[in-house]
Amino acid sequence: MASETDYRRYEGTLAGLESPLAFVDLDAMWSNANDMLRRAGDKPIRVASKSLRCRELIRRILERDERFRGLLTFTLPETLWLYRAGLRELVIGYPTTDRAAIAELAEVTADDPAGAPVLMVDCIEHLDLIESSAHISTNAPIRVAIELDTSYWAAGGRVKIGPKRSPIRTPDQAVSLARGIDRRHGVRLVGLMAYEGHIAGVGDRPPGKRLMGVGVRAMQKRSAAEIRKRRAAVVEALRAIADLEFVNGGGTGSIEATAGEPAVTDVAAGSGFYAPTLFDAYGSFTLKPAAMFALPVVRKPSPSIATVLGGGYLASGTADNSRLPEPHLPAGLRLDSQEGAGEVQTPLLGDAAKSLHVGDRVYFRHAKAGELCERFNSLHLVEGDQVTDELPTYRGEGKAFL
Repeated sequence: MASETDYRRYEGTLAGLESPLAFVDLDAMWSNANDMLRRAGDKPIRVASKSLRCRELIRRILERDERFRGLLTFTLPETLWLYRAGLRELVIGYPTTDRAAIAELAEVTADDPAGAPVLMVDCIEHLDLIESSAHISTNAPIRVAIELDTSYWAAGGRVKIGPKRSPIRTPDQAVSLARGIDRRHGVRLVGLMAYEGHIAGVGDRPPGKRLMGVGVRAMQKRSAAEIRKRRAAVVEALRAIADLEFVNGGGTGSIEATAGEPAVTDVAAGSGFYAPTLFDAYGSFTLKPAAMFALPVVRKPSPSIATVLGGGYLASGTADNSRLPEPHLPAGLRLDSQEGAGEVQTPLLGDAAKSLHVGDRVYFRHAKAGELCERFNSLHLVEGDQVTDELPTYRGEGKAFL
């Protein structure tokens, strides 16, 4: 993916800016966006805000094409902030215990009962907490969605593969919770969400691990078939109880499979816009690296080592090398296995390190998407060979939601 042409272009385009800096190559991002729309077919894509964390860029994506419809957000305070900024069709992808924010949501719901943000629930305790926090009238129940567990049980049900999220797995369990919602005055069921993270977020072509890839592909194929049947059964059962406004599923890595399910009304995606390194390991699609950060070379400990300032921008998840940032340009660099990516400095090895001098720049890719924005106050937008704008990240707007 790394090319000398891109390196020269970024060097010329960003020459007048001081690093460290973060930027988004809009040409690459819009190419990724178009490809995701193609993969989604006739299903709209609900944009995952946690993967972008830049309010103005989120707005531009939503305005780009009407098939980018609504947001899947990650905290209630973030969601209320986005709502008050004029964004709509907001679904919070995770449960909340923020009582003050729930009380604020109740006020929003009273003013906008049909369009207020939707809370995610998966147990009766969530309903109790919402009603005890909201203090709302029965005329404006808070809108909620049930999250369905999509994990795959292997080895005869002894091994669970997939994110450990909701306890709701079967139609009977979903119906039981839906009836619990229906009996209450303070909440109203409007949707279902099911995130198949073991398909959407796990590459089926792990570099250098051919046999593992064979196993991953087999597991994902079996799991996708099982999810398709079970999700359809759950949706059918819930529609007998509530008028579901949406059935959301998927992620960047499973757009085609999820969009192909008749029961699904929209698919979620976010990482695909920025194309972090964790999404290089898929065989069914190829993304263009779009979000990067540039660090200056500040030391030459030896002729074969170039040390840059900072760089320890590690991704969440399992503590392994896949969560480390990757030196992308110039090609031919690698992290030092003894130091990795450091808090204040990162030594780089490889043939390209020999030609780097103090003051030169190295371009990195993050392992995940939105987490990069927690390290920078702004994103420079690159189009062709020009910087066309600079947009504040959530951090740059003084927000740290999680």
